[in-house]
Amino acid sequence: MPPGPNSNSADSNSVEGPVTPEVVDTPTTGEGSDDGGEQVARPTKLIRIAAMVRALLDEARRAPLDDAGRRSLKEIHERSIRELQEILSPDLRRELAEVTLPFAGETPSESELRIAQAQLVGWLEGLFHGIQATLFTQQIQAQRQFEDMRNRRTLEMGGTGERTPGAYL
Repeated sequence: MPPGPNSNSADSNSVEGPVTPEVVDTPTTGEGSDDGGEQVARPTKLIRIAAMVRALLDEARRAPLDDAGRRSLKEIHERSIRELQEILSPDLRRELAEVTLPFAGETPSESELRIAQAQLVGWLEGLFHGIQATLFTQQIQAQRQFEDMRNRRTLEMGGTGERTPGAYL
């Protein structure tokens, strides 16, 4: 049965709609890990990379950079993207590749670096918001399931709400 207009189907494979990543705390090898979902294999590494990228963006905004500094920041930016790709599911890797563009030359300008860093920070913040929304939705669903189980138990007991001997819930 197709989802209705009010459905919150997170496992739908439609192209449209928000990103709803799943956090998994096990490393992936890249092979056979594509289950059609959006996953982050190592969330702690994701958080460390995101913090570093944000700090680099702040630093690039604060002080003018010479050629060597811009080349170094470009290399760090590209390495950060490679590190992210190692911990993201294929769906999220594709999305990251679509929003990040390679630098035109060997030494990018300060504005190119700031734009690239801001773009990456924005994408990471969006990813975090998606994770938070997914966790919130899962929490609400768990609460509903608990309430359903509780209501079912009350009905099975005759609606009195009294505990019978041997009942643990």
